[in-house]
Amino acid sequence: MAEGFGNAEIAEHLQISVLTAKTHVNRAMTKFGARDRAQLVVVAYECGLVVPGRRPVR
Repeated sequence: MAEGFGNAEIAEHLQISVLTAKTHVNRAMTKFGARDRAQLVVVAYECGLVVPGRRPVR
């Protein structure tokens, strides 16, 4: 999500169904109290889950 991937792209990358990707995104938003995907990405940066300028492992 931090790279702007939609559910279909996340699903393809993780080799899961689109519905499963959507479920994981929604559950993460609930757990972190995020209103939307953008806020969830902000939380990920603030928590150190995503480091600016560093690409995630593929």
